[in-house]
Amino acid sequence: MNKAVFLDRDGVINRTIYRDGAFRSPRCIEELAITENIEEVLYDFWRLGFLNIVVTNQPDVARGFMTEELLLRLHLLLEEKLPIDDIFACIHNDKDNCDCRKPKSGMLLEASLKWNIDLNKSIMVGDSWKDIAAGQNVGCTTILVDYLYNRDVECDFRVFDTSELIYIVRSLS
Repeated sequence: MNKAVFLDRDGVINRTIYRDGAFRSPRCIEELAITENIEEVLYDFWRLGFLNIVVTNQPDVARGFMTEELLLRLHLLLEEKLPIDDIFACIHNDKDNCDCRKPKSGMLLEASLKWNIDLNKSIMVGDSWKDIAAGQNVGCTTILVDYLYNRDVECDFRVFDTSELIYIVRSLS
């Protein structure tokens, strides 16, 4: 079986945008800014034998702020620029109560079936309690990228910069 590093997109793979009093997802190609050092970190994960799987809530599609076509274009751009094996996106809103929207673990379960992933040997990296809960629900080790808005989240490990991720993943592999 394979092992994977599951990564949230916004706040881990790319920077969030401060809009309407909160940190939000980019809504156009011009707003997409890849997180510093993440490319090198993802290549290091590959060298350690991990798949890089992005799992991301993208409710802006359901809310009418973005089309599915634009979301796909953003994801294709990320896959062209970064060593990412696959991207799973939930385009639903909270009220839809779907199984794929984090904190539920549907995207991780779908990826584990598609890629033959052992979830207990895998890692979930995120910047919110929803990311961490999704990983905990299926037995992944969890790593939180620490920001001012998530200091109260309980996780296995915490990093203050994405460049620190490789040290934790190396120690776990």
